[in-house]
Amino acid sequence: MIVRNIEEARQSERLVNSETGSWDSTRLLLASDGGGFSFHITRIYAGTETHIHYKHHFESVYCMEGEGEVETVADGKIWPIKPGDIYILDQNDEHLLRATKTMHLACVFTPPITGKEVHREDGSYAPADDT
Repeated sequence: MIVRNIEEARQSERLVNSETGSWDSTRLLLASDGGGFSFHITRIYAGTETHIHYKHHFESVYCMEGEGEVETVADGKIWPIKPGDIYILDQNDEHLLRATKTMHLACVFTPPITGKEVHREDGSYAPADDT
């Protein structure tokens, strides 16, 4: 069994900050934990826009707090996001994530990430075997 506390994880290398300062993510479960998926609590800061395109990962995102929107780049469709909403990037959707109020999101990735990934210029992470 694995038991972790988010505040303790935020005091460790499990807290990752974006290069732009638009988000941070506490990686509570990673590939090295052997669960077959990874689980993170991510904060997207108010007034920011983040370009993301997980070409090699599927992600489910549940909004616990805050408000914003997600826009799919391919078609420009925009969905408002508020507490209680989930969006699933089941097609490796390239998207823009915007926060009007700081959003606290619970995120699940498959395959799991290692925690060492860095967003590339196109918004993606490298395939798991390239990190």
